[in-house]
Amino acid sequence: MKKRGTLYGWLACVSIFFIVYALVKNYWIDPEASSFLSHKTGSKRELHLPIWLNVMYVHVAFACLAMESGLLNFSNRIFEKSRRFHRINGYVYIVSVALVVLTSGYMAPYATGGKIGSIGFNALNIIWLFITITALIQIKQKRMVQHRNWMIRSYAFCFTNMLIHLITSLFHLGFGLAYVTSYTVSIYGSIALLLVIPEFIIRMNFKSRTAPE
Repeated sequence: MKKRGTLYGWLACVSIFFIVYALVKNYWIDPEASSFLSHKTGSKRELHLPIWLNVMYVHVAFACLAMESGLLNFSNRIFEKSRRFHRINGYVYIVSVALVVLTSGYMAPYATGGKIGSIGFNALNIIWLFITITALIQIKQKRMVQHRNWMIRSYAFCFTNMLIHLITSLFHLGFGLAYVTSYTVSIYGSIALLLVIPEFIIRMNFKSRTAPE
């Protein structure tokens, strides 16, 4: 139980830090996304900046809301105190994910790296939506453990942006690869990691539940 609480504490710290960072960076420090857009190459579509920026603002807002609502619903204390809040907050999470996927779908054709990057983001969106809907189906069928496991898989995708930038920095700054190449590798690398890492967490969670007191 103590180990689980420590893990949740670390998750909360990382999630809150990333939410604050995303909001400050995208709405205050660089609201025009000049730094990010300076790397965009290979797109055959004309970028209508005012529309793209507005979509990005919606995307960031609901990505942060998904991360926050998902975090709250992993709290055993909140669940035990108010299952009604847990249920309503769960729907907030699902709607937020759907809007993140929708806005990402709009931005995907303009992805850094062109068509290859666009395909990667579309694949990522489809996987995330499928996993999230599966989590909803599981709870509708009263499968609590399966629902929680699928939510762990879904929530991992809230860290997509953070993971993409970390991998991009590793390859671009660490190994000297071109930014576009590094970014493209990071998209597909993130998909792989976001599918694998939750399985380790689920396995650890299962072992902690079945371990003798």
